Amino acid sequence: MTTVPQTTPAPSQSRDRGIPWMRVLLWVAIAFTVLFSLAPVLWQVLTSIKTNAAITADSVVYLPGLNQLTFDHYLDLFRRNQFYVYMFNSALVAIVSTLLCLALGSPAAYALARLRIPGEQVILALVLVVTLFPYILLFLGLLEVVRAFGLANNYLALIIPYTAINLPLTILVMRSFFQQLPRDLEDSARVDGYNTLQMLGRIVLPMTLPALVTTGILAFIFAWNEYLFALTFMTREEMKTIPVAAAQLGGTTLFDVPYGPLAAATVVGTLPLVLLVLFFQRRIVQGLTSGSVKG
Repeated sequence: MTTVPQTTPAPSQSRDRGIPWMRVLLWVAIAFTVLFSLAPVLWQVLTSIKTNAAITADSVVYLPGLNQLTFDHYLDLFRRNQFYVYMFNSALVAIVSTLLCLALGSPAAYALARLRIPGEQVILALVLVVTLFPYILLFLGLLEVVRAFGLANNYLALIIPYTAINLPLTILVMRSFFQQLPRDLEDSARVDGYNTLQMLGRIVLPMTLPALVTTGILAFIFAWNEYLFALTFMTREEMKTIPVAAAQLGGTTLFDVPYGPLAAATVVGTLPLVLLVLFFQRRIVQGLTSGSVKG
């Protein structure tokens, strides 16, 4: 009778049967990061639908019951505070300034990427310096310009500075994408009789649509969230934007802090940005990754 020799499991097999500690630690780190990032957002959403009694209760109400839920804070934003006017102001300023950034920055970026311009490196250095320059230091100078041209309480008082501030970043980002495009397509277009503007509008820009979306969303978010210029240049109530209107929400008394309306205003002001990013999510990912690989 022959005996079958017993084989001992390999070290790798014995390790696979144990607890995968690295995977467990990875998922714990992911869960902690997600919770740490979303906790303030969830707290604002819960605060916006709590009653005033639940918000000011001595013991913190983390998860309100059905009798502690209300949508009066959202209704008051639009009935008493006319928040739709502030949303229109923010949308108008952000959309126009974003379109101007793309319309002016894309041809400038293409010229710096493809055309031989005298002093190109100096121009790029100046654009980079302007990008790194803190825009808050421009406040006093812009204030004098607004006073001199009588632009106070005018949408141009915000559209022009927002466009000027976002334009250097638009040029730098779009230039990097134009440099990744193969020149063969442009050479073929020139052989077919396209001039520079036709080639830019019909061939180059459609190929860089993810970059346009990514850059446009960055410019839009800045214009939507900007506070200091909007606070100073817009003093009329019907001209205010969402950040200013949300910061100036008042309570029923002088010493009352309207936590519920403030949370509701924060949610309403943030929701369009969230929807915008979710809608263009695929384009944003393409825009962030396509520039890293040469075509």
